[in-house]
Amino acid sequence: MSTTSATGATTPARDTARTAPIAPTPEPPARFTDLLASEWIKLRSLRSTYWVLLLSALVGIGINVNAVRADLPYIDQPHPRQGPHPEVWVYDPLYHGLSSISGYLMLLAAASIGAITVFGEYATGMIRTTLSAVPDRNAVMAAKVVLITVITTVLGTVVSTCSFFVTNAMLASRHVGLSIHDAGCLRAVAAYALIVPVCALIGMAFGAVTRHATASIVGVVALLFIVPLLFGGDRYKLLSEMGHCLPVSAMERLIVNPHSHTTFGKYPPSVTESWIVLGAWALVSVVVTLVVVRRRDV
Repeated sequence: MSTTSATGATTPARDTARTAPIAPTPEPPARFTDLLASEWIKLRSLRSTYWVLLLSALVGIGINVNAVRADLPYIDQPHPRQGPHPEVWVYDPLYHGLSSISGYLMLLAAASIGAITVFGEYATGMIRTTLSAVPDRNAVMAAKVVLITVITTVLGTVVSTCSFFVTNAMLASRHVGLSIHDAGCLRAVAAYALIVPVCALIGMAFGAVTRHATASIVGVVALLFIVPLLFGGDRYKLLSEMGHCLPVSAMERLIVNPHSHTTFGKYPPSVTESWIVLGAWALVSVVVTLVVVRRRDV
């Protein structure tokens, strides 16, 4: 179509209609691997994470190695039989090489790392940014759970395996060391390692419920170290069995040398029950974390 100008020339007519705006291409939803990468960036950006992981691993191994090193002169001494019914003295490498003190340190460190991954974002307000970018709260928390479980499992495995093999190598010259193939050794090493991620998940649950640093740590310490004191003794069977349902009690049962003289009173828990307790605590902690974060406002 053309129009005639005042000079008589023809010029093409212009389209007065505006061009429709191009709709922006929607961004693809975040994949689970993207969420894992995001959570890893958050975790490794904190220098305290490196120090907690490194120091807890070194100190945990050092405590176990030093305990066995201090026992070497005592092992070399003669141990005469005493009493009307003497028993042969046998050194227990599992009790000293996988000590409770080192285990408690690892549990506390893992629970602290698990708790800070949750309450840390609430304390800084970063959780709003995270949920704005990824509204699926279940996916976000699942990524946190997977990442913390993997990291703390590696931490527990390193401490457990290094402590076992180094201490038993030290005891080989005294002919009292154990092999990983001996009865109860593989179970003890596995339980000593797996209790670490279980406590990390417990810490995440406390962090999700309290959303406060001090409250989370106090709750974890109370559950792991103070509550078991309320269920000691063998006077009441119910209380004793309730005490066996705590994570630390389950760990202590699983790392016991089956050839030692250690007993668990009149109502000892079984190995199967202790494994079930650890699995149940891990599962309940994950469920609590997911449900609380999904239902509570930011």
